[in-house]
Amino acid sequence: MLVELRLENYAVIDNVAVEFSAGLNLLTGETGAGKSILIDALALLLGEKASSDVIRAGAEKAIVAAVFEAEGWAEKIIGKILEENGLDVNSDDNSIILRREISLGGKGRVFVNNQPATVSVLKQLASHLANIHAQNESLLSFDAAARLHLLDEYAGTQLEAVNKVFAQWKGIVGRIAELEQEEQDRTKLLDLWTFQKQEIEGAKLLPGEDERLEAEKRVLANAEKIYGAAMQSFDLLYEGSGSTSSTLRAAQKHIEELARYEPKFQEALSALDSARISVEDVGAGLRDYAGGIEASPEHLTEVEDRLALLDRLKRKYGPTLEDVIHLGEELSRKLSEMENKDEVLRKLRAELAAAGEGYLQVARSLSKKRYEAARKLEKVVEAEINDLAMKSSFHIEVSGTDEEIHWTSAGFDEVVYLIATNPGEPMRPLEQIASGGELSRVMLALKASVEAGSGKGKKSSGAQRTLIFDEIDIGIGGRAAEAVGKKLKALSRANQVLCVTHLPQIATFADHHYVIEKKTSSGKTKTSVRLITGEERTEEVARMLSGAKLTETSIKHAEQMIKTNA
Repeated sequence: MLVELRLENYAVIDNVAVEFSAGLNLLTGETGAGKSILIDALALLLGEKASSDVIRAGAEKAIVAAVFEAEGWAEKIIGKILEENGLDVNSDDNSIILRREISLGGKGRVFVNNQPATVSVLKQLASHLANIHAQNESLLSFDAAARLHLLDEYAGTQLEAVNKVFAQWKGIVGRIAELEQEEQDRTKLLDLWTFQKQEIEGAKLLPGEDERLEAEKRVLANAEKIYGAAMQSFDLLYEGSGSTSSTLRAAQKHIEELARYEPKFQEALSALDSARISVEDVGAGLRDYAGGIEASPEHLTEVEDRLALLDRLKRKYGPTLEDVIHLGEELSRKLSEMENKDEVLRKLRAELAAAGEGYLQVARSLSKKRYEAARKLEKVVEAEINDLAMKSSFHIEVSGTDEEIHWTSAGFDEVVYLIATNPGEPMRPLEQIASGGELSRVMLALKASVEAGSGKGKKSSGAQRTLIFDEIDIGIGGRAAEAVGKKLKALSRANQVLCVTHLPQIATFADHHYVIEKKTSSGKTKTSVRLITGEERTEEVARMLSGAKLTETSIKHAEQMIKTNA
C-alpha cells in the first residue's frame, strides 16, 4: 500500500508531500492542474524510463520518493528480491522506501531503503507494489507472467505441486546434460575434478581442525611465557615457603586453638579448610598443565605449515573448512558418475521419464482448471466492461502445448486477454488497445471481476496492493460513470485504489478526496495537492458539476450525491 509520495522540483511541482490511506483515494482538479503528474512520478518509481525534461525550470535535479507498506505474501517476496540484490530490508517496520533522483544531462540515481540500487530492482519490485493503468501508457507490469497470475488468482490455483515436480525434472535434466558434454569438455572436467579431489583428499581434512590448530599454535608460539606464568602461579599458591596454601595451613592452626575455647570459630575453620583444598587443587592443575607444555620449534613449524595448507584450500574451495570437505565429497560423486557414465545415464533417463510424467500429470490438471476458469471469467468481465459504456467482446485465450520446450515452474500455459472494443472489429490483445481510457476501464472491470471471483471481498493484510487508474472516465457519463464509481469502491475493499477523475459521479465515492491546484506566483507556476473534507469537498464536487461558478443548486446537488454514495 502506498503510504506517502514526495515530489521535489518535478515538472511544475516545487515541493509536495501527499499521504495516502487504504480504500479509495480520488484526485480531482481543473484541467491542466497536473493531476497526471503524480501518476507519472509513481511510474518512475516503478521502473519507467526517466528524462531530464521532468526537472523543474531552474533546478538541477528532480527527486521522487515514496513509502510503501508491504504485508503478508508481498512482504516475503519483496524481502527475497531485496536479499537477492544485496539490499537490506527495513528492520524497523514493514515499509519499503523508494527514491529516484533525475539530474540534468539524463543521469540519475536510485535508492531502495536509502541504499544505492538500480532501475532493474525497481522493475522487479513494481508488480508487488502497484499497478498503473494510465492514459497514453502501456500496461505496466502486465507481462506474460502477470497475465497468468491474474487468471490463477481468479481460479484459486496452487502452484506448489507443479513447482516441486518441475524442479525435480529440471534437476535431472541438468545432471544428464553434465554427463553428456562433448568428449573434449568431459576430459577437461575429469582432469580438473580429479586434481581437485586428490588435492582435498590428500590433505586428510578433519572438521574443526583449523580452529584446533590455531589454538595449539597460540600455545606453542608462547610456550615459555605460558610455562613461566603457570609455574609462578603454582609456587605462589602451593609450593613456595610463603605460598597461599602454607599461609592458610598456619591460619588453620591458630583458629583451631581459638575453636577449643570459642565454638563459633568452627564454621570459619571449615571455610578455611575448603579454601585451602581449592587452592591446592588449582595449584596442582597449573603444575600438571605446565608439565605438559613442550617448547618445540619443530612442532610449531609443523602446525604453521598445516594451517597454511588449510588456508590455501579454504581460499580455493571454501570459504570454510567444512565447505572444502563437502566439495571433496561432491567431486567423488561426480567422478563416480563420470566413470560409470553409461549406467548412471540409463538410471537418470529412467528417472527423467518418470519425473516428466509426474510433471505432465500435474501441469495438465492445472491447465484444465485454468481453461475452465477462463471461460467463466471472460463472461463476467465482458458483462462488467459493457456496464462501463463500452460495447465490447472479451475473450481469454489459454494456449501452450505440453511439449518440453514450454515447460516452466508455473506449468506450460500461456494466457492472452483479447478484446474487440466495437462491434465487428477483430479481437486484439488487451495491451494493444489504442485508447488509454478504454484500457483503464477494461483493467478496472478485469480487476474487479478477479477480486469478486476469488472471494476477496474483505480487506486482507496479505491482499493489499496499490491499483492506479488515470482518467478512466473519458467518454462516459450518467449511469456508466456511476457504475465506474461503484466498481472502484468495490475494488478498494481489498486493495488501495488511486484514481484521477473529472466526473463528480465518481468523486462522490471517495474514501479520501484530494484536490490538485495550480497557481501562479511571482511569475512561477506551482502545483499543490491537499486532502479535502466537509464543506471543501462539497464545493469541489459542486465545481465539477457546474464549473468555476458555484450555485446553490450545484452545492445542494453535490451534498446529496456525497450522502448517497458515502
